[in-house]
Amino acid sequence: MDEFIDPIGRLINEFSKLPGVGRKTAQRYAYRIIDMTDAEAAAFASSVLDAKKKVKYCKVCGNFTENEVCDVCLKRDRSTICVVKEPKDVVALEKLHEYKGVYHVLHGVIDPMNGVGPNDIRIKELLARMGGDTREVIMATDANVEGDATAMYIAKLLKPLGVRVTRIARGVPIGAEIEYTDGVTLSRALSERKEL
Repeated sequence: MDEFIDPIGRLINEFSKLPGVGRKTAQRYAYRIIDMTDAEAAAFASSVLDAKKKVKYCKVCGNFTENEVCDVCLKRDRSTICVVKEPKDVVALEKLHEYKGVYHVLHGVIDPMNGVGPNDIRIKELLARMGGDTREVIMATDANVEGDATAMYIAKLLKPLGVRVTRIARGVPIGAEIEYTDGVTLSRALSERKEL
């Protein structure tokens, strides 16, 4: 006998395809769906289909939007472009309510170990955006080997164009104790220190 009847097994299988969702979590999600009222389950299914149908990528920056061009690209200062890996990074930066420029979403980073090269992410589209009004490009890719390699690669392409290329600072987080901070973070914090 199978562990689950077919409809539950299929639901568990679908949930387990989501990133970060293991078999046990998928099982809990499936049970929760079954416990929903018909109206709740219909609303859940409808929201999934609605998001899939309506959400697209902005043709300028690559962020999520319901329109051809997102509101950020339409309304914000285009002289500064913040380059990020994924749309979720835009959400994280927007929560700060400090950045007033536009974004460029690469939809990945250069990762030769996984077969991802410069032509597999949105670098050409970034270069196409360089014009007379772009003064600075902020590289806000993750602080890891792939993120750093991607930032350096793009910086080498942009510098000959006369565009200022910066990298978000890294270092010891607020509230952290130096003795418990890992060596790489502490080394970066020391080398990227600023004058007071």
